Amino acid sequence: MGEAQGATRQIPSEGQASLTFLARGFEFQGTLTFEGTVRIDGSVAGEIHSSGTVILGEHAIVEGDISAGTIVSGGTIIGTVRAAGKVHLLQTAVLHGDVRAPLVQMDEGASVHGTCEADGRVEHKNPDVLRVRAQSAPTIRVAHRREAR
Repeated sequence: MGEAQGATRQIPSEGQASLTFLARGFEFQGTLTFEGTVRIDGSVAGEIHSSGTVILGEHAIVEGDISAGTIVSGGTIIGTVRAAGKVHLLQTAVLHGDVRAPLVQMDEGASVHGTCEADGRVEHKNPDVLRVRAQSAPTIRVAHRREAR
């Protein structure tokens, strides 16, 4: 796909669950804003915001902060990751930055260099909106390294 620089993209949902796919080879600089689910397999230099789910494939590289309802990553992130619900780092994930979410799951082999804040609870204000509990969560330093295979 092409390269876009310094732009903000908004992809509105129309009452239906939306799915956006940004393929391998996609390069973007700026701020991406989505509703629904987005899967990224390309490179992003900037911020990603979604009220739904952000999925990073194994070849994805994000240099910037990510905030979403749920974040599932198998790629590389250099920045802060914030989720209203859950962050799941897959075996191939590499994170250089901080994680803040009520629930954090790290598969064996994930590489994390930063801090992790998770209190294990999500508060449901109403069925459609997840909100992080207002309590301050303990900070855990994580230095989990993937061994060479």
